[in-house]
This record gives sequence, C-alpha cells and structure tokens, in this order.
Amino acid sequence: MIKIDLITGFLGAGKTTFIRNYAKYLIDQRLDIGILENDFGAVNVDAMLLQDILGEHCTLEMVAGGCDADCHRRRFKTKLIAMGMCGYDRILVEPSGIFDMDEFFDVLHEDPLERWYEIGNVITIIDAGLEENLSEASRYILASQTAQAGAVLYSHIKDVSEEKLLATENYVRQSVENLHCKKIREPLILKKDLNSLTEADYNSILSSGYYTSDYAKLWFDDQKTYDSFYFMNMKFSEEFLKQSCEEILKDSACGKVFRIKGFQKFPDGHWISINATHQGTEMHPVESGQEVLIVIGENLNKEAIEQYWRKSL
Repeated sequence: MIKIDLITGFLGAGKTTFIRNYAKYLIDQRLDIGILENDFGAVNVDAMLLQDILGEHCTLEMVAGGCDADCHRRRFKTKLIAMGMCGYDRILVEPSGIFDMDEFFDVLHEDPLERWYEIGNVITIIDAGLEENLSEASRYILASQTAQAGAVLYSHIKDVSEEKLLATENYVRQSVENLHCKKIREPLILKKDLNSLTEADYNSILSSGYYTSDYAKLWFDDQKTYDSFYFMNMKFSEEFLKQSCEEILKDSACGKVFRIKGFQKFPDGHWISINATHQGTEMHPVESGQEVLIVIGENLNKEAIEQYWRKSL
C-alpha cells in the first residue's frame, strides 16, 4: 500500500518550507514521492514554490479551490485515484491552512482508496508567533489539526521570545482542551527552525503516526466564513507592495486578513515571492512565477482591499 502523509497547519505556518525539506529527505532514502497541493484558493501559489525539488523521483499535482466543499472533495478523491496508479512510495498532501481534517480521513476510507493507501503521519506546523485572537471557527480548525497530529512542529522559533513561545503553546493546548478531546498519548513535539531539522528529527517524524481523536465537532459553513480573492497582473514597486500588504493586514475594513501571498514581476524582468502575515512579511527573489496576489481571510471586503492597490495603478 502507498503511505500517505498529511502536512497541515494554520495559514502561513511554514507547511511549504517543511514539505520541501521533508521531500528532499525522503528522496535521499530512495523513495519516489508525489506531492498533492490541495489548496483553498483558486490559484495555487505554494505549488510554484516547490518547483525546485521536482524531478524523476518527485512530482507534484494540484487540486485548486474555487468551488463548493462537495466539489472540492470529489476533485481530491479523483486526484488520489489517479496518483494511486503512478507507483509512488509515499504521497504528501499539503492542504490549505483552513482545511477540515475530516475530509482527509473520510476520503481515504472510501473505495478504492482504502485498498490502495495507508495513512502514515499527520504532521502539524504551528507558527510560534501565532496570534491569540482567532475566531471560533479558526481556533477550532487549529485545535482539530493539532488533536489529530502525530507530530507537532513549532516554526519561526528564532523570531519569537521564550515568553511568546510559551504563550503560543498554552493557547494551542487550551484550544485542544476546548474540543473535549481524549488522547492516548501526546504527539512528538519539535521546537526548532524548519531548515535545521536533522536526520534524527525526520526519522522521528516519519514514525510519529496520527490520531483519529474523538472531539466535539463545530459545524460551520467554511465557504461563507472564509474568503480567497486573487488579483492578477498588479504592477507595484517592492516598497509599495510590502507597505500595502502590511496596511491591509492591519485594516479591519478589509476584513480579517490572515495572509497575502503571491508573485510580482518587475520592469527589469526579475521576480519576487511575497508571503505576508501578521507575524511579518517575507519577500524573496525567485526565478519565475505567476503575476498574482492572493488574499485569504475571514469575511473579506474585496473593494476595501482594492482601494489600497488602486493607488499605484
């Protein structure tokens, strides 16, 4: 049977960074890897950031959002059926940070997937600088991701104080307790930079497993709660792009913005990727991309967001 791992975590936690490093480790073990990007938005930016690891022993497939939950589930199952015929040793699934965990477990217990796949590990990445005023729906998603994880990795450790890390751990622990979740044992917990994980760390992660925890289910319509807007072919300077993203994140008139990510091409031909969250804004040069900016959050106001970006158009 094909092993399948779920790498989850709230928006901007560092899932793509972890997957790049984890996939390299698995390839070094002479395994053939398939990565399935299962995104909430209609344009998958994270998939573009994984292009450098693709090759003979690692390929990537995508399930884009932009549809209702039932359609998204059908697309997810169809893609896994197709990947099940490709001879992979292991498949890594990276969903959106606002992914309902039940979709993963339910789909894999449907025929024919239950005959082809064996769930390996659920790995949850949590930003050590996580904000502690999440909505009820978002806190539930964070808690459910953590409750079912065999391994929990706290990322961006270097960017926070020991006090903030402790506060984040307490917030996560209380969120899980709010689910009235009964657990047999605690997950593997690692608190270190995602780029400094050792072979011993990966060996531990690889055998960390997962939980099918029983907890109180919070029913909410995520298609109404969460929004994902994308803006194409925006022409900004680097300075304006960074400043405007930071202002949008702070402006409640835009809604509760969790993350702005995408790519920008400049007149001299160079590209950058941007990942802006409340914890900070990262901009890095990349070889190529797609001229798109994606804004993800709760109850977003597209017109208010556009007002910031019309300034330079």
